[in-house]
Amino acid sequence: MADPVLTIDSTVRTMPDVVFKELRGEGVLLDMASGIYFGLDEVSTRVWQLIARHGSLRVVFAEMLEEFEVDAQRLEEDLLAFASELVESHLATRAPTSD
Repeated sequence: MADPVLTIDSTVRTMPDVVFKELRGEGVLLDMASGIYFGLDEVSTRVWQLIARHGSLRVVFAEMLEEFEVDAQRLEEDLLAFASELVESHLATRAPTSD
């Protein structure tokens, strides 16, 4: 059964075996389990940092909206796409909902 689709109300947690380093405004992720590196641009580096700090995609969205001059709908779409990519790549996991 496929994982449910992420929404702005989802919470995502970074995986403990993923190492993050920031280098000159850009980030690098190393998945210790697979040995694969992932490069992040400035914006995705900031999203990673906010996900690691908050988990809540709604909180990440609100902070990104304040920090960057971007259309809210575009930001939400891009945030959900990036978070889904992190989950699919096993760099993050969707936290259980508390409903």
